[in-house]
Amino acid sequence: MSTTLLLVGGGKMGGALLDGWLDQGVNSSDIFVIEPDDEARERLRTKGVRAGTELAEMPSDFSASVTVFAVKPQAMDEVVPAYAVLKNRTNFFLSIAAGKPTAYFEAALGDDAAIVRTMPNTPAAVGRGITVLFANPRVDDDAKAIAEQLLSAVGATAWVNDEGLMDAVTAVSGSGPAYIFYLIECLASAGVRAGLPPDLSQHLARATVCGAGELAYRDSTPVDVLRRNVTSPGGTTEAALAVLMKGDALAELMGRAVVAATERSRELAT
Repeated sequence: MSTTLLLVGGGKMGGALLDGWLDQGVNSSDIFVIEPDDEARERLRTKGVRAGTELAEMPSDFSASVTVFAVKPQAMDEVVPAYAVLKNRTNFFLSIAAGKPTAYFEAALGDDAAIVRTMPNTPAAVGRGITVLFANPRVDDDAKAIAEQLLSAVGATAWVNDEGLMDAVTAVSGSGPAYIFYLIECLASAGVRAGLPPDLSQHLARATVCGAGELAYRDSTPVDVLRRNVTSPGGTTEAALAVLMKGDALAELMGRAVVAATERSRELAT
């Protein structure tokens, strides 16, 4: 990839992206990171990239073709406006901030700025994330291809043409890992109530959820078929599913959870 990258924010997600880019073969000399935290900045430098505390420290001979905002949404108001000076020097801006629409960046950077908004999730830290991307009309096809390649460094990617869908994306995949972690908690607690030692129950719950997820990832069989394959008539799985599926109990609960997260995402965008 012959792309020079300005990464604004070298925390967990920014660091995961950086590792992915380096693994993809991006030269460390083609990346400059802005990270105000001293310890984090030094850790980034051990990867061979140059880093500074603010935009003014970016070397005069460094020209970023892509500027990536990887700071927390609540820090955007303080950070983003300073980068308006790059509008005519960078091909496009890419944001991984949840809840920040392209209109927010257009207001801060100029309404003619090329913006790619993305929603990654935390499994990006182990290269197994899923990122959904949306581009404003100023982003051309070449820039879209670069954006997709950059995010594919940490997992799968998908595009939407309607930015309004990003709230539901956030509710399903952005927040989704927390639902799965809670499922592990609940399954482990249920095992303890059934008589298992806590450590063993926790181990079983983690391994079962992770293993089932890996099977669903590798096997293209529809997940409802995978479920039925595990469910022997009159067996233990059928007994448990009779509880979980009675009156669509779990499906209804998950539906309410996703609606709540979607609505909150819309609130945060205003």
